[in-house]
Amino acid sequence: MATNYISIQDAINQASKTVSIHGWVHRERGSNKLKFVTLRDSSNLIQCVFDRAVFEKRWDEIDKLQVEASLRITGEIKKDERALTGYEIQVKDFEVIGKSENFPIAKDLSIEFLADNRHLWLRSRKMTAILKIRSTVFGAIDEFFRQNGFYEYHSPIFQAVQCEGGSDLFSVNYFDQKDVFLSQSWQLYAEPAIFSLEKIYTIAPSFRAEPSKTSRHLTEYWHAEMEVAWCEFKDIQDCGEKLLKHVVKKVLEKNKEELKILERDISKLEPIVKKPFVRMTYTEALKILKDKCKMPVEWGKDLRTIEEEKLTMLYDVPIICTNYPKKVKAFYMMEDPQNPDTVQGCDFLAPEGHGEIIGGSQREHDLEKIKNRLRAQGENPKHYEFYLDTRRYGSVPHGGFGLGVERVVKWICGLESIKDAIPFPRTMERYKP
Repeated sequence: MATNYISIQDAINQASKTVSIHGWVHRERGSNKLKFVTLRDSSNLIQCVFDRAVFEKRWDEIDKLQVEASLRITGEIKKDERALTGYEIQVKDFEVIGKSENFPIAKDLSIEFLADNRHLWLRSRKMTAILKIRSTVFGAIDEFFRQNGFYEYHSPIFQAVQCEGGSDLFSVNYFDQKDVFLSQSWQLYAEPAIFSLEKIYTIAPSFRAEPSKTSRHLTEYWHAEMEVAWCEFKDIQDCGEKLLKHVVKKVLEKNKEELKILERDISKLEPIVKKPFVRMTYTEALKILKDKCKMPVEWGKDLRTIEEEKLTMLYDVPIICTNYPKKVKAFYMMEDPQNPDTVQGCDFLAPEGHGEIIGGSQREHDLEKIKNRLRAQGENPKHYEFYLDTRRYGSVPHGGFGLGVERVVKWICGLESIKDAIPFPRTMERYKP
């Protein structure tokens, strides 16, 4: 009969009996009589004690165990307050599955070295905790949209038109075709689908060729986007706020241990669930920056990272900043009826200096205004005929937003760099491993 192997956490939960587990050596130490191996799996850690009196004939094999060797172990689990997780296993039998020698990951290594060895650094407790929280975030996004009547919908990754601007596009060799790009956003191919499904969402990779080396930018990132028909600008803001509250709530429910490993102060996250977000216009934001932060910004210029950081340090919940100048925003954003120099667009700025995590807008549904905006940005409207057709045949008020999943993970985990919010980060300087 095959041995029934259980997770370390399940073994801890049942305690006081014979258990069989498998995992990897996280730490090892010992003497000539006892060997203490901290074994890890995806669920937890546990100390395993090898007694030479039990394994005299196999002691040489045990004594040579090194960090990251993989083992199967059977033994008696018991409570021990001195052990790292409060329990230990007295080993009765074991099998070495995969040997490990001189594992290169240790303490106090450079960021560059860890990046070069990312495939091994993923095994660290820090990265394991982040990846678990990341999984919760993805699941919560999917759950939120499905619970609210959205259909999952997918746009192509290869696209023939640009959404956010030519300087940020990755061109690709597509047989003998020119002007084919990796997707910056699903949006131009998503809007046609609202006339069929009305409420749609996706979680998919997006690509931005931004020559940026900041702690907030990736060239390949995961984009949670939504688009909805028959909505007003306020509906887009409300949906984004409810989504973020739902995501943070799920992480607080499911990932307390992971947040503890990351030394994340959960009191910084609790207001997100309990309090309404702060809402202000771009113009109001400039006044606050000038009065409270001594940072004058000329009206008409987009907010830089440093200005977003200063603004968010003033509040313990995200800021929804609206009505940006039309000239700094995309062609598809709708002019504000009260002030045509601004658009009904919004950015969600995360607290503690984490900056923009959502960008959204009410979409312009006036055909001629869209054509004029395209021309003003140096684009030929003929290249967007399929998109313009959505305004020719039964156009309705609609809007949507895009959420940078890694930026949300960075904020929730309290990370210094977005590079730790994704398993294998891609930046302008790194495309491997």
